[in-house]
Amino acid sequence: MKAVVALGANLGNPREQLDVAIALLRESTDVVAVSKYYSTKPVGGPNQPDYVNAVCILNSDLPAKDLLSLLHGIEKSLGRERVEKWGPRTIDLDLIQYGSLLSFAAELELPHPRAHERRFVLEPWHEIEPDAVLLTHGKISQLLEQLP
Repeated sequence: MKAVVALGANLGNPREQLDVAIALLRESTDVVAVSKYYSTKPVGGPNQPDYVNAVCILNSDLPAKDLLSLLHGIEKSLGRERVEKWGPRTIDLDLIQYGSLLSFAAELELPHPRAHERRFVLEPWHEIEPDAVLLTHGKISQLLEQLP
């Protein structure tokens, strides 16, 4: 099933962290496409360094919760600590969309509940999949046009 995964980091060496996370994804899944890296300002949270963000598209046969566990395992292996909501991090891997699956469970909301308002997700996704549609919100291209 096609999955859209957003990656971000702003501690340590963010580009290297993204490189390693993508390499680990390649070992566990079929990575189909990876966007270029984008430098972005933090959204919410405390004062912190800028982020490096990217989006990758992969194919996986894992159930959604198992794919999420894989993403969390990669985060943990790269030193991710969940200390402060929207705080700085060594790596962040968010499952944005998984096939046509809709989930409203507390541990896994699909599509990601704030993806439609995040340029740092939509712009790299649009780069690698210009005709993409975010379930429940519409075409990525139109969502980007609506952002400030």
